[in-house]
Amino acid sequence: MEGSLDLLRLPPLPRAFYERPTEEVARELLGKILLRDHDGRPLAGRIVEVEAYLGAHDLACHSARGKTPRTAVMFGPGGRAYVYMIYGMYHCLNVVTEPEGSPCAVLIRALEPLVALPGSLCGPGRLCRTLAIDRSLTGHDLATPPLWLVDSPDLSPRGPIARSPRIGVDYAGEWAERPLRFFIDGNPWVSGARSLKKGPTRTL
Repeated sequence: MEGSLDLLRLPPLPRAFYERPTEEVARELLGKILLRDHDGRPLAGRIVEVEAYLGAHDLACHSARGKTPRTAVMFGPGGRAYVYMIYGMYHCLNVVTEPEGSPCAVLIRALEPLVALPGSLCGPGRLCRTLAIDRSLTGHDLATPPLWLVDSPDLSPRGPIARSPRIGVDYAGEWAERPLRFFIDGNPWVSGARSLKKGPTRTL
């Protein structure tokens, strides 16, 4: 745990960080800190697992179905939150990437806790529940409270970065096999390791 850090004082990642190629952003999000100021209390975790979604040509990406009220934020500038619900009960947090008009995003799948928290951060639905993230935060600028991302040289990824196919996108044809899931190999907070049929392909 990194409880000695005054997490709320760490500067946010600049907006320019997000307006780059999505796979590049996804890899570099590993080790970054997601902060949630919940009634003055810092809820925080280090990102250890993400998935990249590459826009309209990626059949696993929501924007492949075109621009809708739900996905409109994906077509805007990078650095915004895109929160959606699955199974009618779980929220998922995505970071919009690339310049405006390129509807891409990175799903935050798992965090390693940095402070004492009331629930699990292992899995996209669990981390949203624990950090009180819901659809009211869709469109939120992730360079500002109450939800933002920060960097710290003392909190770099602890372990090699690996990649694999994304989880739960079997419907996406050949896109289901693309190795667009990035994670810190061996980290116990990674959510999907046991559900994979194929081993990860090492990268970086």
